[in-house]
Amino acid sequence: MAFIKNLFDKNFIEYASYVIRDRAIPDLEDGLKPVQRRIMHTLFNIDDGRMHKVASVVGDCMKFHPHGDASIGAALVVLANKEIFIQRQGNFGNLYTGDTASASRYIECCVHPLAKKFLYNPNITEYVPSYDGRSKEPVAFRAKIPVVLLGGAEGIAVGMSTKILPYNIKEVLDAEIKALRGEPFEIYPDSPTGGLMDVSNYNDGNGKIITRAKFDLSDEKKIVITELPLETTSKDLLDSIDAAYKAGKIKISSVEDFTTDHCNIEIKLPRGVYSKDVEKALYAYTSCEKSIACQMLVIKDNMPVAMTATEIIKYYAKKLTGIIKDELEFERGSLTEELHQRTLERIFIEERIYKSIEQMKTAESVNKAVKDGFVPFKDELIRDVTDEDVEKLLKIPIRRISLFDINKNRDQVKAINERLKEIARRLKHLTDCAVEYLDGILDELKKFSALDPKQDHTAISPALLERQTKITSFSAVDVKQIVQRDTPLRYDEKGYLGTSVNGGREILKVTPFDRILIVRKSGLWSVCDVPDKLFVDSGIWFCNYADKDIISKILFTIIYRDPKTKYCFIKRCRISGWIMNRDYNFVPDGMEVLHVDTRAKFKFSLNYTKKPRVKITVQEFKAQDFEEKGLKTNGIRLESKEVDSIKVEDSGLQTKLDL
Repeated sequence: MAFIKNLFDKNFIEYASYVIRDRAIPDLEDGLKPVQRRIMHTLFNIDDGRMHKVASVVGDCMKFHPHGDASIGAALVVLANKEIFIQRQGNFGNLYTGDTASASRYIECCVHPLAKKFLYNPNITEYVPSYDGRSKEPVAFRAKIPVVLLGGAEGIAVGMSTKILPYNIKEVLDAEIKALRGEPFEIYPDSPTGGLMDVSNYNDGNGKIITRAKFDLSDEKKIVITELPLETTSKDLLDSIDAAYKAGKIKISSVEDFTTDHCNIEIKLPRGVYSKDVEKALYAYTSCEKSIACQMLVIKDNMPVAMTATEIIKYYAKKLTGIIKDELEFERGSLTEELHQRTLERIFIEERIYKSIEQMKTAESVNKAVKDGFVPFKDELIRDVTDEDVEKLLKIPIRRISLFDINKNRDQVKAINERLKEIARRLKHLTDCAVEYLDGILDELKKFSALDPKQDHTAISPALLERQTKITSFSAVDVKQIVQRDTPLRYDEKGYLGTSVNGGREILKVTPFDRILIVRKSGLWSVCDVPDKLFVDSGIWFCNYADKDIISKILFTIIYRDPKTKYCFIKRCRISGWIMNRDYNFVPDGMEVLHVDTRAKFKFSLNYTKKPRVKITVQEFKAQDFEEKGLKTNGIRLESKEVDSIKVEDSGLQTKLDL
């Protein structure tokens, strides 16, 4: 058993780690989940400036992603609809209507130039073997901007989940620039579908937001929905409106959906109903208002970490300077090597070192002759001559040697030296370089947004550069406050109480959110939610809304009799609290309740058992003559006489339901 337990523990931990790190939670380094990273890696590999069938891209991506084509295709469509990662051609679905994309064999895509600019830098990216060992894939791209905020993310792993809302790219880049300069900034989510958003409880990415649709109420007989809430489509909205209408929660005449590349849902109202009457009901009962809980959980240094949007922006600002430094140092190394090769080539040809190898018989002697030929020029060299350098020099064709242009070589060397000086300068001003880079990205965005999407597939929507969702402040609509008490609560002769009881007597008008207090014929009382159909008793004394402020003010008078002695007692008390769906008793066990009343003052008469020495057979009492006691105390005995019956003065008591 111990072996099996250890085996299960080990396998579960491995499974949980895999799901968390390699499936559901995005990596902070590039903001992508593994399937998204592999899609982008595939597009970078096959990029030739032309469109590729999505089905072909999916097939190529399966060389890196071992989980089937469906997940790849779906993730590719989501990435493509972000516009800044993938160029699209064909039907990739509609964010407003919720229509899905065409089959992958009918649509085409290729990598967007912007994605290559902020994601692709293979010279400083770490690669590992793919799952079958035939290829290499990146551990994570060295992203220069907070991709995890631009695209948003949602995933459920083992014991944890993430929910990151999308942000506006221009606002993210502006915030990153401010972070580089040490300036304060605030940033909030944005949705391409627009709508309204209350971020008072957002907590920088780890709280919740309330999002609403935007209404046009200019016509009091019509409501036009012009913008959608976050993560909602027109189809979702129509379904929720239809459900609310069928449930009788909203009053509408008809709904027409004219949504295309923007939301346009027209709701017509029936006679006597106006837009101001329906507005709150739409927010309360339909998807026109949603509350979304958020948690920014990401993989950082191979561990799941909860971060805030501000922390992510600052992390990327610091990371950007590091990436630029790595790129500059790599370029400096490459240019230094190229300068070395240019110098070797010039000396090798200009000083005719190649002549010294004409009489050599072996490869070793040739190698030595070339190296010896460079000894007099050692001070001009950047580093020592290696065997690899000799091999490259020996591969120079005779035609190139004979046509060697010394002036061209010197110009190339001069250009390299100037660039090396520029790199040295930029390495001393990395923050300025980072700001310059981000400004360049903003300029690129403006350029792509100005293009015609019908003529150029690199065009992006101008809406990406402007905030679409309006930040405002509002309170979520409380359904309990706007619901109307129009559902009848009935009680029939069989003892059933509820909203689904047919026939019987209507007691109250209720809502589904009401609670009711019931006093049964036996003296038992309880509080419960409004029932559909509940057997309570063959008779009840009292039934009303269980509002503590109201109930605590009601003075209950209970007159009961001991079946053994037939003595009568009176008890006056109030109900101040209760536990839901629990039975309580006004009177001690075994007692017989004769009457329950809620009037502060009333008269009642007791009819005593007729006996030879009993002269008074009827005696009248006033309820107000007896003091109020605690709910758990016993009643006060009225007289030491046996009681046959009771007669109560009737003054139109509305809460007595002796059916």
